[in-house]
Amino acid sequence: MILRNDLVRACDTLLAAAAFKDYTVNGLQVAGREEVRRVMSGVTACQALLDEAVAWGADLLLVHHGYFWKNEPVPITGIKQQRIRTLLLNDINLLAYHLPLDAHAELGNNAELGRLLGFQVDGCADGELGQGLVWLGGLPQAATPAALARQVGERLGREPLLIEAPGGHAIRRVAWCTGGAQDMITQAWEAGADAFVSGEISERTTHLARELGIHYLAAGHHATERYGVQALGAWIAREFGVEHRFVDIDNPA
Repeated sequence: MILRNDLVRACDTLLAAAAFKDYTVNGLQVAGREEVRRVMSGVTACQALLDEAVAWGADLLLVHHGYFWKNEPVPITGIKQQRIRTLLLNDINLLAYHLPLDAHAELGNNAELGRLLGFQVDGCADGELGQGLVWLGGLPQAATPAALARQVGERLGREPLLIEAPGGHAIRRVAWCTGGAQDMITQAWEAGADAFVSGEISERTTHLARELGIHYLAAGHHATERYGVQALGAWIAREFGVEHRFVDIDNPA
């Protein structure tokens, strides 16, 4: 067992949460019971995940996508009211980390995705490792765009959308950023990457990839961001002797 405030303080410190200018509130978003014995983790604090937390008897729900996003409506009505009501009625804490969990050098989404895909990390294009969001590295050996797409699909269990640059050049150096980072493709190209892997794709992304001459793989927002929250949940379990369970609510996006 650990007290909620001690757990939150430890996670805030580990992830250097206060150092990030983000689109949401990082850390404790909804307070529940003070004592934490069971931690459930998931990507997004949707109603389906909340229902799983209630059924399992979780004391704390740990997510990457929580609530209170910049420019969203302020009133707690509709879906937002139902979600928060579920947490409050069942005395469940909601702990959420967005950019801090993307960037962390050991437990973050980018670190975990790079490890899963076998990328050899050598830095970031937009800051120090642990602070930057566009990670850079090499492949163990050069690969064709199609071969890298197959590998990504096999490892993530979701076929990526591949936009090949003209000429189909081999990939030796790769950049990646999980989630909705498609507009960072220019930073990836400026850093010398042959390919950029992220979660989503916009209409403009195709044209940018072709005109810059960099391959682009849209591997899924949810699919690329399942791993950091699992790693953080496992860390909490090891450090504080609590029970941890990850629940994957399917999302093809």
